[in-house]
Amino acid sequence: MKILVSDKIANEGLEKLRNFPEIESVIKTGLSEEELISEIPSYSALVVRSATKVTKKIIEAAENLKVIGRAGAGVDNIDIDAATKHGIVVMNTPGGNAEAAAELAVALMFATARNVAHANISMKAGRWDKKLFAGIELLDKTLGIIGTGFVGGIVARRAGALGMHVIAYDPYISEEKALEIGAELTGLDELLKRADFISIHVPKNKETVGFINEDTFNKMKRGVFFINCARGGIVKEDALLKALDSGRVAAAGIDVYESEPPVSWDLVKHPKVTATPHIGASTREAQINVAVMVMNQIGTYLTKGEIINSVNKPIK
Repeated sequence: MKILVSDKIANEGLEKLRNFPEIESVIKTGLSEEELISEIPSYSALVVRSATKVTKKIIEAAENLKVIGRAGAGVDNIDIDAATKHGIVVMNTPGGNAEAAAELAVALMFATARNVAHANISMKAGRWDKKLFAGIELLDKTLGIIGTGFVGGIVARRAGALGMHVIAYDPYISEEKALEIGAELTGLDELLKRADFISIHVPKNKETVGFINEDTFNKMKRGVFFINCARGGIVKEDALLKALDSGRVAAAGIDVYESEPPVSWDLVKHPKVTATPHIGASTREAQINVAVMVMNQIGTYLTKGEIINSVNKPIK
């Protein structure tokens, strides 16, 4: 059995395959769709991060493929419907990079509240613009978390430790579960009205594309600080730009975009935006975690038939 690794993963993940001597790994990164279509037929498994787009055409050419493993949480770069119809299991590694993404969300809260990035740019330009960068404290502010999965739960706990009041919207958890992470469960409209900071932590799917839009922003408290380290496309960027221009949103910390890299740089270049290039999972620890997890899951499935962290139920 062979595994094709089409995106760079940590060496620790490849070493994990030593536990499965019957499996051979082949590393070929940077393949185009056409090259991957030509390469994939002889493989039992495909391992990707976010760079490889596993399209319907690729899946249709993968006549021996049994499983696709995503070293990370988001699977919006994989055609799940096509994989399901062709009997291919799609696995991800939930929680493997949650700490990294959560820490970046908290970092962007600090950065936007205290104008860290803009003050740094000013200093490097040889200016002492101390009076321009007065900010606000996080202490006693209300943080609204939309989505309380692995990442949202960690953000809630970190914010509580900083003395913030945490409220959360998530239709899939109970009040008891919310209390475990130190959050008060609310409706979406109440959260939008009350929160001084809002951080997005929902997956990208058919239900959440465009979830944060002009109507949503109009319901937010004026002067809110807005953070998105989830996925591009969940937030309508034109609506966020309008909210920034009107002062509805005081500042935004953004790590993900509708197109990556962006087609339009208007949001990134906005003076009230602190932007990072989708680095939420870019820590050494997170990359080791997801690589080890995905290789262990695939090896276990191919040798024992045990499915771990599947996001679909194959038809075949």
